[in-house]
Amino acid sequence: MSAHQTLFTKAARSHLIQLAKVVAPAAEGLERKFLALLRKRRYGDVERSALLAISPCAAARLGSVERFLDQVDYHGRRLAKCNLSPDVAGEVLRQFDEMLEPLLQGRFGPSLEQLQWGTLLALERAYYRVREAENQALFGIYRAGAEAGDSGEVSHRLVRLLTRAVHARAGGLFVGEGRLDAELRKPLYIGSGTPGERWITDPALRGRYACYWSYPLNESAAMQFGFPVPSPWLPRELELLEAAAQHFRKATERARLLEEVARLAAAARQAEDDERRRIGRELHDEAGQSLLSLRLQLEMMERDADAPMRARLRDARGVLEQTVVELRRIIAALSPAVLERLGLERSLRLLADRFGRNLSAGIRVRLSGRLDGVPPSLQQVIYRVAQEALQNAAKHSHASSVKLSVMRTDKVIRTRITDNGLGFQVGATAVEPMSFGLTGMRERAALLGGKLVVRSARNQGTTVILELPPPSA
Repeated sequence: MSAHQTLFTKAARSHLIQLAKVVAPAAEGLERKFLALLRKRRYGDVERSALLAISPCAAARLGSVERFLDQVDYHGRRLAKCNLSPDVAGEVLRQFDEMLEPLLQGRFGPSLEQLQWGTLLALERAYYRVREAENQALFGIYRAGAEAGDSGEVSHRLVRLLTRAVHARAGGLFVGEGRLDAELRKPLYIGSGTPGERWITDPALRGRYACYWSYPLNESAAMQFGFPVPSPWLPRELELLEAAAQHFRKATERARLLEEVARLAAAARQAEDDERRRIGRELHDEAGQSLLSLRLQLEMMERDADAPMRARLRDARGVLEQTVVELRRIIAALSPAVLERLGLERSLRLLADRFGRNLSAGIRVRLSGRLDGVPPSLQQVIYRVAQEALQNAAKHSHASSVKLSVMRTDKVIRTRITDNGLGFQVGATAVEPMSFGLTGMRERAALLGGKLVVRSARNQGTTVILELPPPSA
């Protein structure tokens, strides 16, 4: 049983049929008076048509309560889209009932009241269904702008969402190479077979529907929809389209700003790398050469000195040699010049060999895929992450076994460093063993479209995973 059938008893339906028989002969005259009242109140064509369709005269003509309430539901939704509330519509209908009083002369009072009550209930239902559908559409529009990765994805999601929301049969997106023609930069309602149909840019839409809507998203893109029957848009539908366009423009601006931030961050990183290389070269060419010269002078002085002085010079030379080793470590950390000389694969093996020699921990290295063609920016991140993870294993984890692997596939370049050391509770403290060194690497990986993940737990070792997109991406 439908919701409409539960509103009226069998006796009430019988009385409504009698009421219809009395009203029907006078319907035309009553509707003329009602139209004059609506025009005086400056209601538009859509509102006048909808209000006439939900009046007692319309019920009398249809002769069926169910059909009339279905008609109230349809026109109630149209009134809702015209921003006419059920309260206002009910007040207008009460004035129509006052026009019926001379005709009815006090008869059918309960029946007329019950018809009015059923009409208002159907209007309320229609109104709130429209508002609920609008809220869902607006939420979808907001999500599309917040979640989509770029303006292209936003626009296609908006078109799909709005095609359903406005009950179009089909929807499409037109993106011009530059500014749209002036005609497309404004909202268009286009009837089938009219000259305006040439503005429907998608051949899959043009010529196949009874009418079309075209609405600009910005100066270079427009949404277009096809409808199976003539469907001039209503005020709330236009507001929904404008809300979608505004969200699209905001999402486009946000994407542009994010791209600009990424570009500036990349430029800052590049400047940082250039400065690191410059400092590294100067330390190598100036300080390094000076220290080597000083070491040579100490050796010569050591040979010529007497025994007590020779011992002191030997100690000084030992300190100097340790300083040279430390300086070389700093230069390598500032700018891994080894990458430029040896390439990524040999540099990683050399790094692993040095780690194995300096510590008792065993290390296994596995490199697969073509690593020679990896761009320098990606090589630096891979090398530095491996370097930082190995240093952490050496300084903090007391690991006895370390695994280093780099694998390149068509979809990803994955670097993985795993040790069986003490580990730590990720996120448990403000200062973690790897927090400072890997923070910059995590940011740089993000700039390159990748991600860096650290997994660890107390007494369960540590795993560092770096994933970067391949050059083709």
